Amino acid sequence: MQINAALLLIIEILYLLTVVSIVVVVISENRNPIKTVAWILAVLFLPFIGIIWYAIFGQDTTRKHIISKRMYSKLKRRPLDEMGTPVEIKVPDEHENLVELLRNIDYNPLLGGNDVKIFTNAKDKFEHLFADIENAKEHIHIEYYVLQCDEIGEKFKNVLIRKAKEGIEIRIIYDSFGSRKLKKQFIEDFRMAGIEIEPFLKLSWSSFTSRLNYRNHRKIIVIDGQVGYVGGMNIADRYIKGFDWGEWRDTHARIEGKGVQGLQSVFLIDWYFVSQTLITSRKYFPLLENFGDVPMQIVNSGPLIDDKNISHGIIQAIYDSKKSIFIQTPYFFPPEAMIDALHAAAIRGVDVRVMISKRSDVALVQKASRSYIKSILESGVKVYFYKKGFLHSKMMVFDDSLTLIGSANFDTRSFEQNFEVEAFIYSEEVAIEANEIFVEDQSHSEQVVLKEWLKRPLLQRFFESVLRLFAPLL
Repeated sequence: MQINAALLLIIEILYLLTVVSIVVVVISENRNPIKTVAWILAVLFLPFIGIIWYAIFGQDTTRKHIISKRMYSKLKRRPLDEMGTPVEIKVPDEHENLVELLRNIDYNPLLGGNDVKIFTNAKDKFEHLFADIENAKEHIHIEYYVLQCDEIGEKFKNVLIRKAKEGIEIRIIYDSFGSRKLKKQFIEDFRMAGIEIEPFLKLSWSSFTSRLNYRNHRKIIVIDGQVGYVGGMNIADRYIKGFDWGEWRDTHARIEGKGVQGLQSVFLIDWYFVSQTLITSRKYFPLLENFGDVPMQIVNSGPLIDDKNISHGIIQAIYDSKKSIFIQTPYFFPPEAMIDALHAAAIRGVDVRVMISKRSDVALVQKASRSYIKSILESGVKVYFYKKGFLHSKMMVFDDSLTLIGSANFDTRSFEQNFEVEAFIYSEEVAIEANEIFVEDQSHSEQVVLKEWLKRPLLQRFFESVLRLFAPLL
């Protein structure tokens, strides 16, 4: 009994020392104070689970030892420089500050001459995508968070293997965590066909805790440097078939024109990280004629750099807005600066609307996001719950002149930890179409009324508030 008591005491002391050490490390890293408090609460009030959680998600070793800021800067500029002097058009007056911010923060040129098609139906998106793949003449570059070997995944694989046999260069990047269910044989089929395929930050037992927290959430396809796809749809059957309880509602964009070369640059940066192969040949950045009159900036963000490019761009767009802001997002965990910007916009009379799913694919995340609703309703923001299924769309529209379509959710993880990409599209025509999509989805939604929202059970609201403390870690 004395031995057991002594052993228990040793374990308690070791555990206490571990907790104290983690708290000291977290404080010393000078992180965002909100994140610091969240990690301390997790370690102190979730015995053992908090430590395991920190070991997997809290460490910053990937950023310190794998990602070189110097190399990133070189890769970011060199591919676009291969185009020669980027052909830019006149900056839209109402978005001059935003364009300049994005251009200066991370070398994001404004590229014109684009045609943009928006998809809200995965079946339509895949039909167009497969047709574009069939028409590929030189190369196809693919980057997805989720790549599954289901029905649509097999069709995707087969069409790519057929194109590879025709001599088309094909490169694929998939996220190790998001595509963790991918079978080895599925990957081997690609390689046997001569297709280069690499995981982003490959997970293994030795690197698990340092890499799992950094997810490549991008969805990019580039075909011949001329046609590109970006948005929220991955390669999986659920985007077409949905759930038993509803459809999967998402948004994706097909781009043809110079804006695709921004997507190409992002892909080639990621390809260097996964393969250590530097690709900047001019053939991947061909001279293109105008396919339309839509200008855009392709903006990427992630833990490679300190500046939160997409987040800064969204905040600037919010403060520049004069008439309306429409936001669709599956997860609503905005940083405090973004909440303040939305509050300010609503108070000055801007029509601010936020649409999220009434039902989510992740219950805890859904409950935590509910804790933000009261404060934004009080400032005049209108909130809608989409009822027809799961709203996975990441689309924002500002003042009938700026549309954002990409991979970033309206949450801290997307803005600070994930590798994301977003198209900032400056076009009244595209914005009007995006607004119509929002209004159509609004007809399948219920508006949240503050008076009724406050009547919810106290225990439910308290639980949501507790989860909010851990929102930066979700």
